[in-house]
Amino acid sequence: MNLIIDQGNTHVKLAVFEQDKLLAHQVLTEMNETLISAFIANYAIKKGILSSVKKEKPTQLLKKYNLLQFSSVTPLPLTLNYKTPTTLGLDRIAAVVGAQQQYPNTNVLVVDMGTCITYDFLDQEGVYWGGAISPGLQIRFKAMEHYTDQLPLVSFKKEGVKLVGDTTESAIMAGGYYGIEAEVNGMIQKYIQQYKDLQIIITGGDGNLFDIAPKNRIFADEFIVLKGLNKILNDNDKIK
Repeated sequence: MNLIIDQGNTHVKLAVFEQDKLLAHQVLTEMNETLISAFIANYAIKKGILSSVKKEKPTQLLKKYNLLQFSSVTPLPLTLNYKTPTTLGLDRIAAVVGAQQQYPNTNVLVVDMGTCITYDFLDQEGVYWGGAISPGLQIRFKAMEHYTDQLPLVSFKKEGVKLVGDTTESAIMAGGYYGIEAEVNGMIQKYIQQYKDLQIIITGGDGNLFDIAPKNRIFADEFIVLKGLNKILNDNDKIK
């Protein structure tokens, strides 16, 4: 069985896979060895992988579980056509690997709606070309509060969002929420105009908050990064 650890900007996501089957998953607010040990207590873990966006890596954890540390030099089942691979987010790479496994020989756009919103394009030949990065929902709210003297930091609730905000707080929520919805839908349409047979995967913690179209081309998968990391781990285990 495989242990997958994905340390993002906000959360740490854990998963246990048997071959390609997801057996269990959990989300932590921080890297906690005790909680990780409890999570895998009932599984016979044989190998694992750690992906982290943090500059400081949990060295003790890597040694304890003999984890493969995913990095820009880890062999991949696709071709990177990206000019600065050392600065490319590991979660972005893992997401397109998971997308390729889900939709082989297909043009795929992965939209990850988390702390930041990332757009990553993989063509039908298995070549990753890059994409785009923009601020996510909470970053937008925090930026408006930080860079102005009078705008408050709002606490977002989807049920409280209306198109025409009649208070300052509701206007901020409307701008943040509907701005992202319009951005993502607009970006998807631009990709579809260029790649007619495009498949779209939506992932990330905020992905279920928004109405994204067209429905017939969109597949929501909150585990696409974890699946990609598991694929990378299995492929690298075969190389040994």
